[in-house]
Amino acid sequence: MKKIIYGIIIILLIGIMLISSYFIFKDKQEDKKQENTFEELVEIAEDKDTTEEIKEDIINIDELYQINSDIIGWIKIDDTSINYPVMQTKDRPQFYLRKDFYKKYSQWGTPFLAENCDISTSDNLIIYGHHINNSKMFGELEKYRKEEFYKNHKYIKFYTKEEIAKYEIISVFRTVTDSKFKYYEFVKVNDTREFETFIQRCKELSFYDTENKAQFGDKLITLVTCDYSVKNGRLVVVAKKVL
Repeated sequence: MKKIIYGIIIILLIGIMLISSYFIFKDKQEDKKQENTFEELVEIAEDKDTTEEIKEDIINIDELYQINSDIIGWIKIDDTSINYPVMQTKDRPQFYLRKDFYKKYSQWGTPFLAENCDISTSDNLIIYGHHINNSKMFGELEKYRKEEFYKNHKYIKFYTKEEIAKYEIISVFRTVTDSKFKYYEFVKVNDTREFETFIQRCKELSFYDTENKAQFGDKLITLVTCDYSVKNGRLVVVAKKVL
């Protein structure tokens, strides 16, 4: 009887191992598929008519727009894996949470601009992206917990049809979804006091002092991803426009 029970247990364990292996293999296939998709988009985005010296500062938003008109920009941080299109669908705010650039299902999703932001008029552009392992998507933002990484990656580039904007990071902090500090509502600035209060709170929460300041009138960009170190955590990177 014991042999039969042991045999059943072994069969069950083997079954669990096989099922687990299948899902791991499937996830890796999905990851590879998403990597290939974004690599293809980078090829399309890069201007093929420019020299190598200035190639990295040219993104063909118009060409990408012809493929998917939901694109509103392109986000890039030099020497990192963050090099992605940014989408927006105000009528379906989180559409790209689980969709790729071609509107097909994707575990990675595609970075997207918050529905309460306007690319032309908002004082703070809030961009969401998934925290994927191996520093994919906005998973690389995790490295900003360390000041040394920040010192070597201070700038965020955001390309739109109108301009190539450069932002300098002023704060990196962790928060939770039910926090009283509703950074995601800070989109349009009404007055100096409101702006200064927001910046002060960001500075207070920051992992370290970047020594970079912002003043009323500065335009901001905020990158947001999940933080798995706490329940319902969020990792937030705030930067001011310098170019």
